[in-house]
Amino acid sequence: MFDDLIVEKSPPPNRRGTCTGEKEHHFTEAAVMLAFAEHLSRTLPALKRVELHPDGEHAKQFDIVRWLLAQGFVRGEKRGKTTYGGMYVRGQQTIFVQPKSGQGDVVAETNVLKLSAECKGGIVNTSHAGQVSRLRKGLCEVIGQLMQTPKRGVQVAVVPNTAVTLRLARKLAPRAHDAGIEIALVDSKGRVTDFPFVS
Repeated sequence: MFDDLIVEKSPPPNRRGTCTGEKEHHFTEAAVMLAFAEHLSRTLPALKRVELHPDGEHAKQFDIVRWLLAQGFVRGEKRGKTTYGGMYVRGQQTIFVQPKSGQGDVVAETNVLKLSAECKGGIVNTSHAGQVSRLRKGLCEVIGQLMQTPKRGVQVAVVPNTAVTLRLARKLAPRAHDAGIEIALVDSKGRVTDFPFVS
């Protein structure tokens, strides 16, 4: 598992005393995307291709290139005009990073399925009401984005695993599943809990 998905930042004055420890743990959207892509690589042995479609803001919040190189990827062909776009190869595994809107944050293909995921990040060690609300809204937002997108295979809403997102995911999972949307929660080590836990 990973020890470098979290960006630690000092809280602003209005959030001091609301996080566990002295620093806020920002699990950025780009880090969630990377962790979920790695999860797919581990759990889908027939995976042919993984694409990440971050935007410029994602790349400012988390160093995508540094993280991929630290995981043993070698940068291959550069794509586009950004500093992070291109092909990253590790053995038989290839991740394509390309800013491209309307494609899903993470897109993966095997011989038998296509998967598209929308991701959101957040501060994972805070009790600040506004930030906790953002985590809840993030899960609702990615489900809403997927519902607006023409269905292209498996659709997954991916957000950080916190107490609030876990409670909400359990509540939303049956209705999301009825709409053809799965929920995945990613913890700060990159471990993924898949939903639904539908009884």
